[in-house]
Amino acid sequence: MKKIVTILGARPQFVKAAVLSRVISKYKAVEEVIVHTGQHYDANMSDIFFNEMDIPKPKYNLAINGLSHGAMTGQMLQKIEEVLSIEKPDLVVVYGDTNSTLAGALAAKKMNIKLAHVEAGLRSFNMKMPEEVNRILTDRISDLLLCPTNTAIENLQKEGFNNIPTKIVKSGDIMKDAVDYYSKVSEEKSSILNDLNLQKNEFILATIHRQENTDNLENLKSIFEGLQEINKKKQVVLPLHPRTKSILEKNNLSYKIKMIDPVGYFDMLELLKNCNLVITDSGGLQKEAFFNKKHCIIAREETEWVELVSTGFAQIVGSDKTKMLSAFGTFQNTKMDFSINLYGENIGEKIYAEIFNLI
Repeated sequence: MKKIVTILGARPQFVKAAVLSRVISKYKAVEEVIVHTGQHYDANMSDIFFNEMDIPKPKYNLAINGLSHGAMTGQMLQKIEEVLSIEKPDLVVVYGDTNSTLAGALAAKKMNIKLAHVEAGLRSFNMKMPEEVNRILTDRISDLLLCPTNTAIENLQKEGFNNIPTKIVKSGDIMKDAVDYYSKVSEEKSSILNDLNLQKNEFILATIHRQENTDNLENLKSIFEGLQEINKKKQVVLPLHPRTKSILEKNNLSYKIKMIDPVGYFDMLELLKNCNLVITDSGGLQKEAFFNKKHCIIAREETEWVELVSTGFAQIVGSDKTKMLSAFGTFQNTKMDFSINLYGENIGEKIYAEIFNLI
């Protein structure tokens, strides 16, 4: 039986991997070994996803976290290499753009193991973002580039990937499969609306965690002041990332919005399905908002998911409080048809087929 090793480290990767793991287990033709680097180590950011989404438990947990980018990536590279030496897989699968992604990619290629990158070709064109560096380097050394959109493929073509011995495939966005599948069970499994006494369409869901926002105090203050203003009109609910929480506490910053602990995927789905709109600096949540027919205000200066902005489903406001309030007002008076198919269908099956053909 062929074997693949899947490298995971952060919340969005757990969600995406759940889709592919389910397809792999259905066909029983490939053995999957899951490696958790430990990049997201908080129980609410990690363990809960494996437990509630029936993701196979990681065979290896490297417990590497809380370090600088260089130290974290270096230690991951070393430990993943050790795992690959033991497991001897036919292929390594990495997701997205984290330090775990890059470390897994480098370890695989230095050992001449085939590499598949799920969510390839995305670009923010902001090289100050660690994620941009990770995704560009991972794409360059991958054997199979599984792209979610036409824009992602065009990005690769502009960078000369047609001259590189790799296979480029438009697979669609695997997160779409996760939302479609788990939406059927989240209502039964989650009680978060009752727990927080929230009414449908009467609250705003927000998340803030990107380094360019958390590490710039003026940006962080402006964003939270905007959220506080919006909270006067509709309650803002913000699952608080551990890094954001630490920085707010360190600087004695408090705001009149409802901050809660990080939540599991089912709770997040119910918040998404029932909120009025989403305000976030997360890449994945921008799409999850769209999949759940919600407008999104993007608290970044750019987005990889440009089709959401060009079609009017989302607006980029950066850390500008005035722009945030303006976008909020606009979306309160906007109704759009979310039935347009931007990200494909049955993506997990397509990705599995491409991986199986490669090995």
